[in-house]
Amino acid sequence: MTHDRIPLAGVIGSPVAHSRSPQLHGHWLKSLGLRGFYIPMDVARDDLAQVIRTLPRMGFVGANVTVPHKEAVMAIADKISDRATLIGAANTLIFREDGTIHADNTDGYGFIENLRHGAPDWRADAGPAVVLGAGGAARAVIAALTDAGVPEIVLSNRTRVRAERLKDDFGQRVQVVDWVQAGNALDDAALVVNTTSLGMVGQPELRVPLDGLRKGQVVTDLVYTPLKTRLLAAAEQVGCETVDGLGMLLYQAVPGFERWFGVRPVVDDEARAAALR
Repeated sequence: MTHDRIPLAGVIGSPVAHSRSPQLHGHWLKSLGLRGFYIPMDVARDDLAQVIRTLPRMGFVGANVTVPHKEAVMAIADKISDRATLIGAANTLIFREDGTIHADNTDGYGFIENLRHGAPDWRADAGPAVVLGAGGAARAVIAALTDAGVPEIVLSNRTRVRAERLKDDFGQRVQVVDWVQAGNALDDAALVVNTTSLGMVGQPELRVPLDGLRKGQVVTDLVYTPLKTRLLAAAEQVGCETVDGLGMLLYQAVPGFERWFGVRPVVDDEARAAALR
């Protein structure tokens, strides 16, 4: 006797209660009329491997992975995509019917899609990109920008050694400047990206001097609480094209949802509203 299992997916992190993903995926499932559920799962580091290996047996077709588990899942997966290998982290797991676990990273894809939709005039070859921060998000952003054909990436981080590590991994196109010099780097930038949590609700402000910003530049912030950070407000005032960080969350979710539930969801105003609810 065969029976159709209701496909399950979810997001694994710790903490995970703040995640917007359940609202977003829930909206897509409902608006597309699909059977399926997407739930938040708070999983401790020590339990991670056991939980992930058990999920497929419970009817899970896949899962998103968020902090602090994005690196750790790489050791658990059976197959890892090239882009997850390059970034050194995975945010999307696909469970195959034969029980194998595939790990992918869609953060870079989400970043570029958000940038292209939010700033349709942006061209990769327009000039250097300044990237602030050198964490996991920065790795995904640098991989995506290099892939898109950005000629030079100027990277700055509060602790320089982390930025140097990224330069070692990504090569000649990445130049590192000291955090105190980050403001000066903005003068020649075609694109400015904040990948740090600075400027986020409950975090310190981004203290980089912003007087180098000028009309014609594209400025994007991965922080989306608040939607308009101090960086984006300052950029808007001088006539830059600005792109908020919520779209990256929305677009990075598209490939996973499509692979789990078999339908490609649309990022529109309703999806944005669902994520913000």
